Parts: sequence; C-alpha cells; structure tokens
Amino acid sequence: MSSKILTANNCGNLNRLIKLRRNLHSRAELSGKEEQTAETLLIFLKHQHPDLLVTSMGGHGIIAVYKGEIPGNTIMLRCDMDALPILEDTELSHRSVTSGVSHKCGHDGHMAIMAGVASRLKENRPACGTVILLFQPAEETGMGAARVIDQLEYQPDFCYALHNLPGFPMGEIITRHGSFASASKGMIVNLTGKSSHAGEPLKGITPAPAVASLISYFGRISQYSEGVFITLIHATIGEISFGTSPANATVMATLRASTTAEMNELSQNTVREVTRIADEKNLKLKISWAEEFPATENADIPNRIILQAAKQLGINCITLKKAFPWSEDFGHFTQKYQGALFGIGAGLDTPPLHSPDYDFPDQLIPIGINVFNVIIERSLEL
Repeated sequence: MSSKILTANNCGNLNRLIKLRRNLHSRAELSGKEEQTAETLLIFLKHQHPDLLVTSMGGHGIIAVYKGEIPGNTIMLRCDMDALPILEDTELSHRSVTSGVSHKCGHDGHMAIMAGVASRLKENRPACGTVILLFQPAEETGMGAARVIDQLEYQPDFCYALHNLPGFPMGEIITRHGSFASASKGMIVNLTGKSSHAGEPLKGITPAPAVASLISYFGRISQYSEGVFITLIHATIGEISFGTSPANATVMATLRASTTAEMNELSQNTVREVTRIADEKNLKLKISWAEEFPATENADIPNRIILQAAKQLGINCITLKKAFPWSEDFGHFTQKYQGALFGIGAGLDTPPLHSPDYDFPDQLIPIGINVFNVIIERSLEL
C-alpha cells in the first residue's frame, strides 16, 4: 500500500463523499437511534468491497475489514455516527429534517472521511496486516465505545480517531502526548428525609440545607487551571406544594478531570463529602452515575505516527500544552489499546461545536482521508 495525496482535483470520489456527508447531515439521528444513518453507510460500504462487513456493533455500528495477504499489525480507525438534540439554526439546503436533532459536532463529516478511507482501501488494499474501519454509535452519551469493545472480536495493535476543531486554523493537525481529552461523569445525588406540614417544618427532615451545602461544595471544586472541576447542572427540592415541607431532593453535577487518575480521586473525594453532608443532616442517600467518559490518553507510538503523517503531508501540527476540558468516549479504546485521538482545525471563524449554526467544513474531507491513509501505511510498517 502506498499513499496517494487526495485533493479536490484528483479525488474522483470527493463530490460523492460531500453528497454522502450532506445526506447524513440531513438525516441526523440521536445516540442509539442511528438506524437510517447505518443503512445509508451500509449501502455505500458494500460498494467498497471490504473483506468483511459486520453490523449491529454496539447498537447500530458497522465495521468494515480489509485484510492484507501477509499477516501483520491490526489497525483500527474509528468515527462517530450520532447527532445532538439541538435545533439547527441555518438555511442550508442539507439542514436536518428531524426537528430538534442535528449534526452539530461534525460526526457527519467524520463518517464521510471514513467512507473515503474505505474507498481508498478498495483501490489500494493493504499488502499486510488488517485494517478495521469502525463507524461507532452513541459517542455523545459515552456508551457506544464500551459496547463495541464488548463485541469486538479483533484486538487492534493501534487505534486512531480524529475530531474536527473549530477555533484552530483550517486543516492543521492538533495533537498531544498523554491526555488529549478529559475524563467526565455525571453524578446523581438523591436525598430522602421526612415530609411535614409547612407550618411545622421542625417535625420533618427537609433536604433543603443539604442541597445548599452540596451546591456550595460543588462550586468550590473549580480548579480550572489544573483541569479538575465540578459543574452543577440540576437541582430540585420537593414538589410545588406550599403547604408541605419537602422530603426529597435531587442534585446533579458533572465531574471533570484531565486524567483518569485525577477523576478517580475527584470521585472518591466527592462521594466522601456528599456522604458526610447527608449523614450530618440525617438523610438517606443514593448516588448513581451517568455518561461516564474516561480520559482519552494518547500513547507514544500512535501519537508519534500522527506527527509523522502530518510532516509527510506538509501539514502544520499544533501540540497542546494541556488536555481539552471536553470528553470523548474514544477514551474507552485508549484505556484498552495503544491509541491516539487527534484534531483537525475546522477554521478560526467556524462556529463552535454544539452551536446551532455550526456545519462541518467539507474541505476537511480530503485532508482527513490523506492523514488516515498515511497513518495506516506507517502503522502497518511497524
């Protein structure tokens, strides 16, 4: 396999990939509901003649496998499939037809890039080793990667993923050795006391003071410079009943840390303090967790290969000084395999991710394909 640089002029499939991207954009589907998205991708992938196509990975996910004639490394490239519960605020001809759901994180573009890699592998199959292209569902909820790993029969030697990044120069590569994207998890605290008449509150046990203490505590954990903090997202006390002193309360917060180790420490300390507050107020306590993302921690070899690919292609590379505060469920893969997530600049003036007026820049499609092609080539040579 030898790399061939794709441009708008020599990439015969580029218009087809842009059309695919915009079709996927218009049919945006939420996490775990990517049925039409999978059907559209499957039709495209069948024409790319992989050695194996597997569906229903982690839900509606798909893997396309290309095998060389000689044994070698197994390389996995991953893209995400799901959209967000955001109303699209654009006049685009390909705007989402699903009310309140749209591709505002660029997963439509990531899928188009991976489809382009499949097209390239059809033309130039690997001489050795195995290349797995994973179209993964449910990234936004942090559930898709873990489910895929449970089903994955292959053990990748190296795995890679990319994410477009508005606010960085168009087409430039963004990398970091170690933690690239932060760990995060949703904490749900349920408190139960004893109701009473609002005129006799001392005869009950209200959770209100405990909620106030929790909100104060969460606000104090704000070490933004170190990348460790808690964001309060929701709180309720009792019901709308002016004659009753409440018995129940729920407080929700997102815990965030740059590394998985820091997240484990933050979680333990927070559980300890929440338990102390509940005990002090004589309240029953139940803690549960949601949308858990481990940190995406880039390993040395795959991160170095990304840098080499950028250099080979003449693309400027930006090395981050610290991890991004947002999370990516590709961290499940980097916990288990040697892997790396990198960014591609989507333009300094492009609206930010999750913004209602964001749209993936189509000019990133050939750049992403080129970078992945060189990554495959170099990873198979090891």
